[in-house]
Amino acid sequence: MIIVTGAAGFIASTLISELNKSNFNNIIAVDLFDSDIKNKNLEGKKITQRVNRHELNDWIQLNHEEIEFIFHLGARTDTAEFDRMLLANMNTEYSKMIWKNCVLYQIPLVYASSAATYGLGEFGFDDQEDLSDKLIPLNPYGDSKNEFDIWALKEAKKPFFWTGIKFFNVYGPNEYHKDRMASVVYHAFNQISKTDEMKLFRSHNPKFSDGGQMRDFVYVKDVVKVLYWLMHHRKNSGIYNLGSGQARSFLDLAKAVFLAMNKDIKISFIHTPVDIRDKYQYFTEAKMEKLRGIGYPYPFTTLETGINDYVINYLKTQKRY
Repeated sequence: MIIVTGAAGFIASTLISELNKSNFNNIIAVDLFDSDIKNKNLEGKKITQRVNRHELNDWIQLNHEEIEFIFHLGARTDTAEFDRMLLANMNTEYSKMIWKNCVLYQIPLVYASSAATYGLGEFGFDDQEDLSDKLIPLNPYGDSKNEFDIWALKEAKKPFFWTGIKFFNVYGPNEYHKDRMASVVYHAFNQISKTDEMKLFRSHNPKFSDGGQMRDFVYVKDVVKVLYWLMHHRKNSGIYNLGSGQARSFLDLAKAVFLAMNKDIKISFIHTPVDIRDKYQYFTEAKMEKLRGIGYPYPFTTLETGINDYVINYLKTQKRY
């Protein structure tokens, strides 16, 4: 059996579909299951059992002999959450519990880190592990993820296979419940649907034009393909970036959404709120050489192709993956 935490969430529910497609149907879904809109992400999926996240530790003690793999993707992901104790408990300490069980029972583990650990990119976006102590995340969420990465790297006892995945800007189906934390693609589609135009932040950095701010946007279907590949790879433990490897501008993204919606392009600019200007990222781009170096063979979907698939096959119909 395969445990997937955060199962009703965005990436985890998409991963369960990917596993089901390859006939991995003995899935233990771990979450709170307290949100009707999130629970829709699990409709039609083959799941053996749902386990409340608070009961997972006890459940593992009773069932560890049957567990083949753990994907730990559940977390409090709100970058505007400033309750450090809450984040420490839900992200850092909960992850330590899972890690220790994987060590004790020799269960392979893939867990979600985050590109939020890189902060403003003062040290670049290179997933070399000796940089972890130097990174300066911009918010408590990023801190909670980085703290666990640092703890895991320093632990003397590790699972026989483990990887921490630094997700960059993931977009795609099954993020309907994420509200303001949903991808820019999701918000662009909704804004254009309502107003026939898109408002982007004006640049307050002379190195970037308005709308020229850049992010590494990666399609969720590519993300779960990497996770599935790692489940079979089971060597070269460590921390890895997961983006497309190519930064693209918000203008590129907005134009691609207009095109997918078959609407005339109408873009205007508004000032970036003063309270976030000093922490605003103007550029992120995943260095992907490390993952490629261990043999990951598949190409990543271009921004235009991913947006076209997302808009036409999912957003317009509210279909899940």
